[in-house]
Amino acid sequence: MSAGDTPFVTASDLADYAYCPRSYWYRHHPPPGGPSDASERSSARGIHSHARQLGGELRRAERGGWYWAGVALGILAVVGGIVWLR
Repeated sequence: MSAGDTPFVTASDLADYAYCPRSYWYRHHPPPGGPSDASERSSARGIHSHARQLGGELRRAERGGWYWAGVALGILAVVGGIVWLR
């Protein structure tokens, strides 16, 4: 029985599918002759694309606290300015 024939889904299958549905499909349906040069180039482009996208999400997640701290300070400044002007 191959990995694609099991009646259940593993955690690594779910993680692979969440990362990239095409990656999951290709893992369970490899080409019979092995990877071609074109598929190797396509895979490298996919890896680069995912790394760029995930890197952007990581940067946004790391800056999230500073963003909300800035929003809170901005709101306090506006409220303080309104109270001061009254």
